[in-house]
Amino acid sequence: MPLLARTVTTPLSIEVRRGAVTDLGALLADRRISGGGDVAVVVGPGQGEKIAEMCRPSLGSADIFTVSGGTVDSANELGDQLRRRHYDAVVGIGGGKTIDTAKYAATRYALPMVTVATSLANDGIASPVASLSHEGGKGSYGVHIPIAVLVDLDFVENGPDRQTQAGIGDAVSNLSACADWELAHQVRDEPIDGLALTLARTGAEALVNHPGKITDDAFLTTLAEALILGGISMSVCGSSRPASGGDHEISHAIDHLYPGTGSHGEQVGLGALFCTFLRGDLERFGQLARCLHRHGLSTRPSELGLTDEQFVEAVAFAPRTRPDRYTILEHLALSADDLRTRLGDYVDALREHLG
Repeated sequence: MPLLARTVTTPLSIEVRRGAVTDLGALLADRRISGGGDVAVVVGPGQGEKIAEMCRPSLGSADIFTVSGGTVDSANELGDQLRRRHYDAVVGIGGGKTIDTAKYAATRYALPMVTVATSLANDGIASPVASLSHEGGKGSYGVHIPIAVLVDLDFVENGPDRQTQAGIGDAVSNLSACADWELAHQVRDEPIDGLALTLARTGAEALVNHPGKITDDAFLTTLAEALILGGISMSVCGSSRPASGGDHEISHAIDHLYPGTGSHGEQVGLGALFCTFLRGDLERFGQLARCLHRHGLSTRPSELGLTDEQFVEAVAFAPRTRPDRYTILEHLALSADDLRTRLGDYVDALREHLG
């Protein structure tokens, strides 16, 4: 992954509430975002186009562009359209693919970007990373973070539960990523950024300890804040370190070996839980296990659709996905036989904590 953009470290405005989409015009009236109302609104097909029609009365003379696919090609095509006239800002409305496409195109032409999120599936809402597909697979690209973020809880609540569950997995995995960063600092003297660490950990801690359900506004607000703080933490330190450790390595390995197994959030949630067990932090392990289980996420490989042997193969392969990163997986350097033993102990520990 290229060095992440650090020009802006915090958005000018963050709002998490119902009705955010229909009130979009009020945000764009902020002259720090658009002096004359010349904005490009980017939506996805289907629901995105309906959303654009809903908020069109508040958008004035804004141009609306529809993108699909979440690919580098679609992002470049959007960029070519954006450069045909002057825009004060780009507004991405929708889920991860649409927002990442808008972030990439806006960054390419040095345009400020506003995120209006209608789902909470990952930390891309405010992160300095755009995840886009290309002919060789999927890549992560350094981009500028949004200058403002809106999350519309009406759309989040009415969307698939699995998207919100994925966001939970992505957010709580920051606890494992931060622990890996601290380990690398202790063992290899890797530089650590205290502010980035605090931001990523604070949001994840609040989420893990929240008693609410995914149908509660208070819980969804905490989830949104955790994902946004995770994105900002990466911008602060110019690296994905506070949000990506052994948990993400395991997810990347599953994608490589068994593509289509689960969502990114589901996989990193399980990876974070297993890495926490390997770390020997049983108190944190129990906390994470109860959180994931309570919200319907996988805590065992079989719940994700993997056999134990497939999971062992993925964990053994995981360090190869990020050879520059030091995590608990690199630290222990367990053989396949050792991993099988640890996985058995892990399942026993889950029975103890979850019944």
